Amino acid sequence: MKLSSSVVGNGVTAIVCHVENLDASNVKSFKEAIQPLLKDQNRVVLNMAEVKFVDSSGLGALISALRDVNSREGNLKLCALTRSVRALFELMRMNRIFTIYESQDEAVGSF
Repeated sequence: MKLSSSVVGNGVTAIVCHVENLDASNVKSFKEAIQPLLKDQNRVVLNMAEVKFVDSSGLGALISALRDVNSREGNLKLCALTRSVRALFELMRMNRIFTIYESQDEAVGSF
């Protein structure tokens, strides 16, 4: 699983997910890769511009990451969802659980 992270303005950690699918085939490696990046972070933006498909396992992994950050009284925000992933989030009403922004800059600026 390829994830990259960097600290951007105002101490926000931006994580870019470099995978096409977030599904049952790679959700375990996603969780293992994102856990150390979330450690001790309470302001996180997850850039999903490269993700074309998410299944229920992927949604579960994202919820797990959100809970992890929320447990430290922080927030994890999503950005740059593709049209198909955004449609899935709206269908599953995940847009009520996650704060979603069009761009990474917009998400970072929201903190």
